[in-house]
Amino acid sequence: MSATSSSTRYGSVAIAIHWLTVLLIVELFATGLFAAAQVDPAAKVALLRAHIPFGAGVLLLTLLRIVWWLAIDRRPALPADQPGWQKLTAKAVHFALYAVVFVTASSGIATIVLSGALPAIIGSATLPNLETVLPRAVHGIASRVMLGLLALHIGAALYHQFIRRDRLLARMGIGAA
Repeated sequence: MSATSSSTRYGSVAIAIHWLTVLLIVELFATGLFAAAQVDPAAKVALLRAHIPFGAGVLLLTLLRIVWWLAIDRRPALPADQPGWQKLTAKAVHFALYAVVFVTASSGIATIVLSGALPAIIGSATLPNLETVLPRAVHGIASRVMLGLLALHIGAALYHQFIRRDRLLARMGIGAA
């Protein structure tokens, strides 16, 4: 498989970035939800210590993906027989996913900085109440928006695979083309 994409299939670099991002986002949601529900401060800090590098990884992979698309590779064309409104929706959801990654990451960083939580995360200080800073609310809202966008993205992929039967998932490395 080529590192760059063909007209019908994503290249190995795009596929690796996509699936690594998926893995990190799953870990982000798990650690974020568990941290938010945690009452034990030490356990909450431990979860945040995992959550933060996962978030940094998603942000860096998203930046790499954008640079990859702009400077090195081109995406395969959408199926020619796909209705125009579906093509527009696909582009809008992808753009919104990128945007919400940046909003979620920046609000997470702002939450840590403005709440004064960094000493607790890197050391042994007491974790302040993160809920008292505005970026924490933005972070929670952006996470929910991301979950909704991911549901649309996954739903569309499954629609293509099982309803249209156009083997769209093969473009992302799952199954034969």
